[in-house]
Amino acid sequence: MAEDTENSEINNPQRKPSFVEVICMSSGKTRRFAAETEAGFAVNLINKNLLSDGSGGGNIPLASHIEAIKEGEEEEPVSFGPRSVLVDYGPGWKLQTVVEQNDDVTGVHVRPTRVRKAYTKGVDESNSMKGPSQSAFSILYIGKILFAFLLLFVFGAIFTLLLENLPQLILYINSSV
Repeated sequence: MAEDTENSEINNPQRKPSFVEVICMSSGKTRRFAAETEAGFAVNLINKNLLSDGSGGGNIPLASHIEAIKEGEEEEPVSFGPRSVLVDYGPGWKLQTVVEQNDDVTGVHVRPTRVRKAYTKGVDESNSMKGPSQSAFSILYIGKILFAFLLLFVFGAIFTLLLENLPQLILYINSSV
């Protein structure tokens, strides 16, 4: 009898998936996240992808949070806070982002979250909403370099004059003493 249960488990494994799927309401794309991913991280990553896709994030509504919704029934959705772990509630439930409209009627204002830019060496904490990158060599930068070279040559000339006249200065000091 124990062999029958073992064979049925081998033939029909009922493993939970090691990921959860979240439907982005702005783009319509389904994104997969590892099991036990925090909802805040998922929202930030989805918003970062929305900003990097398309025309620089002009009029794309960003996600504010994630909700689990039961399909076909009028149940209250389950909202995930930023530190909540994403959970798949089973068949009929789907996770989707919630896009807050900018309505002043409710009096609720959604604070935009700062999206972190990931690099191979670490995470850049700066605001990724900056405009197009500026030229590496601005006029001010070149001016500072030229000023540094000018100071270098001025100090070099002063030290050269001092070293050339050092023997005369030593003789003058010794003769006056």
